[in-house]
Amino acid sequence: MEREVITLLSSREVEKMRQAGHLAAKLLHHLSTMVQPGVSTLDLDNEAERWTQAHGAKSAPLGYKGYPKSICTSINEVVCHGIPSAKEVLKDGDIINIDVTLIVEGYHGDTSKTFFVGEPSPIAKALVEVTEECRRRGIAAVKPNAKIGDIGAAIQEYAESQGFSVVRDFVGHGISNVFHTAPQIPHYGKAGTGRRLRPGMVFTIEPMINIGTYEVEVLGDKWTAVT
Repeated sequence: MEREVITLLSSREVEKMRQAGHLAAKLLHHLSTMVQPGVSTLDLDNEAERWTQAHGAKSAPLGYKGYPKSICTSINEVVCHGIPSAKEVLKDGDIINIDVTLIVEGYHGDTSKTFFVGEPSPIAKALVEVTEECRRRGIAAVKPNAKIGDIGAAIQEYAESQGFSVVRDFVGHGISNVFHTAPQIPHYGKAGTGRRLRPGMVFTIEPMINIGTYEVEVLGDKWTAVT
């Protein structure tokens, strides 16, 4: 089996990635101020597109493989790739993940975060806290000469120790002036396995953690993945 070619970025390219990531984080923070009962996910998407254009950037998801909106908004049982809609209105107790990717001077900044709408249930609060800790542990495993499997192992070990499961169908990915590229970064796995990490590799770590089984299904819109 032929190994994926992993592109190593130069220090100049890494700096471009930092700039794109910084702007994406600013957009995510801006949208977080709108997360409250009565706001529709289409409201969030419209504001994201307005803000993105005002800052001289472009939305990477918009039109990507036919995706119709500028951001992904995934509420409650939606794991990822929820499509913003005027019919989808936030209510107290919801949790919503907002996923944004901007193109800034040709390079991609990809980030997401899950927010509480009002007061979450204890299990929803625990889910979000465990997922954030999984992300921290995955990032902590990243260093030169570590293996890709070290990242997934750190995430899986913690998630399962807390009684949660790790989604298998969606993984982290390489990113640069291309939205999705090698390597794939599973959020589960065995330490000491997989490709060796090298300086210049840039990729996302975006664990998706479930309360029940790790299995998901994609709805008829061919995007929205649910538990």
